[in-house]
Amino acid sequence: MTFKVTILGSNSAIPTIRRNPTAQLVNHNERFFLVDCAEGTQLQLRKYKIKLQRINHIFISHLHGDHFFGLVGLISSMHLLGRKKELHIYGPARLKDILDIQLEASETTLAYPLIFHPLAPESRAVIYEDEKLTVSTIPLKHSIPTCGFLFKEKKGKRRIIKEMAQSLDIPVNDYPKIKNGEDFTDGTGKVYKNEEITGEPYPVRSYAYCSDTAYYEPVVPVIKDADLLYHETTFMQDMADVASAKLHSTTIEAASIAKLANVKKLIIGHFSNRYDNPMDLVIEARKVFSNTFLADDGKVFEIE
Repeated sequence: MTFKVTILGSNSAIPTIRRNPTAQLVNHNERFFLVDCAEGTQLQLRKYKIKLQRINHIFISHLHGDHFFGLVGLISSMHLLGRKKELHIYGPARLKDILDIQLEASETTLAYPLIFHPLAPESRAVIYEDEKLTVSTIPLKHSIPTCGFLFKEKKGKRRIIKEMAQSLDIPVNDYPKIKNGEDFTDGTGKVYKNEEITGEPYPVRSYAYCSDTAYYEPVVPVIKDADLLYHETTFMQDMADVASAKLHSTTIEAASIAKLANVKKLIIGHFSNRYDNPMDLVIEARKVFSNTFLADDGKVFEIE
């Protein structure tokens, strides 16, 4: 089952020729989720051959422009391209007012239903759920109300061992019952215990997205043991005072959160324009958390 993250933008507030501001595309089981939507995001989607209309859910972490200025353009393009199916947007309550004003000012009546879900960034909540996945908010510490998002799979059902299914000629109609834990009785009346013919469910996978935030240890229990963590890293450690004043994080701080939370892999991004080579930030972060990687535009991180 697919679970991967495509980096659409990795820079902080101001775009550069090489790096767009923050946006990511999460693909879980071919369901597409857009996380933040900076200026130029729809161009990045086209550049990396991601179909706009396959996005049905958009999550906005907070109302600084480098995280949502591309949203109304994307919404408008979906309209112009003939979208009919619902689009769900999750974000701070005031975002709805912003979108309403922009659409009203341009006298645009969307050809599709736009469903807005106001968030309470200061508290944890499940904001999206389907049969395979939940998305929850992660309260963060920033200069305005901000939250991250935790994408976490639900525990699956037991897996029928292929060789057992073939050797016992188990009818396909019995599969759902066996996956739910029932035993199997063959044509002679012999009973096979469920644990004999099935394996454990696949491990639950998770992706934690920590948008703009200062060093904030309360996130640790929320993201504990995540397979993949994105944590903003605006500054190197020699600018820790600046980071603290602006309620952003440094390399060492992001790496320390990853280490405390025992995550498997860390991605750092949201780099200040002062850094021509963001790999310098990765090298510094690896002093604390060795499994650290660069959030480079176009980079895809797959959770196995």
